[in-house]
Parts: sequence; structure tokens; C-alpha cells
Amino acid sequence: MRYFIEIAYKGTNYHGWQFQPNAVTVQELINKACSLIFKEAINVVGAGRTDAGVHSEQLYAHLDLDKDFNIEEVKYKLNSLLPKDIVILNILKVTDEAHARFNAESRSYQYRIYFGKNPFLTDTTWQITNKKLNVDLMNEAAKILLTYTNFKCFSRSNTDVRTYNCKVTEAVWVQDNNSLIFYITADRFLRNMVRAVVGTLIEVGTGKTTLEEFKKVIESKDRKNAGPSAPAQGLFLTEVNYPKKIFINE
Repeated sequence: MRYFIEIAYKGTNYHGWQFQPNAVTVQELINKACSLIFKEAINVVGAGRTDAGVHSEQLYAHLDLDKDFNIEEVKYKLNSLLPKDIVILNILKVTDEAHARFNAESRSYQYRIYFGKNPFLTDTTWQITNKKLNVDLMNEAAKILLTYTNFKCFSRSNTDVRTYNCKVTEAVWVQDNNSLIFYITADRFLRNMVRAVVGTLIEVGTGKTTLEEFKKVIESKDRKNAGPSAPAQGLFLTEVNYPKKIFINE
């Protein structure tokens, strides 16, 4: 039987989601907790990977078990074993073919900026004190993302992928006083893509890059032409969507 685990975590203390032999990751700690509870080796498969310092309000991972169990009881035990900055939100029974990564229809991210210094937001925002941004111009550039599909220019170099195509369906900046949030949704994302997009849009906002130059960056398919990646701590994976048919309601 296959199950989806819905997870949230603050990524500050972790070297990303995916297991690494010489660093502490979220996947490693969840594997250990599940293995302890179910008394067998468990390796959960995540919907995607997040980099070191990046956060997630909703990420799914799947695992296979040959036995039934009390979902609320296991959820309680997992949360008791895991650190306070990793939370199991839900455990859902799915069809045997359901895959946390390949069945995801869309993923949504937010990138959070704070204008000024706030000690309580140090780990969860990019705090900007020395730049004035033209948010209207940044939104004009963000709209351009919806008209392209190849985003190789925003992908980490030497990434082994079959295609650099992504269908972006939402890209917008929303400002509320000192808070500025970038919302972006697509069917898939390349490694480091959102942080590279944000960094390049910031250059549009400061006047370093024009709208026409922003288009040329995308068309160049060359990471060297895009802006620097925005800091990891401002990025949140906020939602992963799946077709309803994969979930088994009991």
C-alpha cells in the first residue's frame, strides 16, 4: 500500500530536502523516524528537492508499506520524534501507482522580501535595506515569464535534465507596506530556477536590466546572462497539487 506524507519544515538548519551523506537533510530525518516507527528500512520519495536554507509549507513524499496502521497515531509518533522545525501535517492513502514527484500537476512558490531590518524575520525573508525597487516594472517583467517555456537561463549549470521547458501559469509581485512577495506557479521547476528568476527581476526593479533585456536573457538560454540567485532564506515551497483520482478516500 502506498501513502503520501504531507510535510512542512523550516529549512534553516538543513542542507535541503534530499539525502546527502555528509550533511543533515529533511529527507534523512523523516526516513529515520519512519524506519523507527515501522521497524523496517524506509526511504520516502519526495515531490521535489529544496536547497539548503529553503523552506516548505507543503511538500509531499510517498512511501510503501505492507501493513495497515492508525494514521493519527503514526502522525503523532512521527511529530514526537522529529525536530520542532519539521512537521507531518497529514498521511493520505493513495493508489499504488501514485508518485509524489511524477504525478504532481503544479507547484507553487513564494519568495518573501522585507524592506528594512527585522530580527524575527532573519531566517525567512531577504531583508533589503539599500535598494529601491520599481515593483510595477518587476510585474511587467514577471508577465513575460508566462510567454516563454524554455528557462535554461535560470537553471543551475550542469543540471542533468531531459528538458528545460516549464509552463509558468502565475508570476506576480504583491507589496504590502514593508513586505514584498513574489508568487510563482508552474507545472515544474528547474534547480535554482525561482531564486534565479527573483534575482533577475530585482535587477529589472533597480533599473539595471530593461524589459527588452529581460526577454533577451530568457532567449539566450545561458545562465551567465541572468542575475545572481536571490538568498535561500526568502524562498518557500507553498503548494503541490495532484489529480484527485490518486487519493483513496475511506
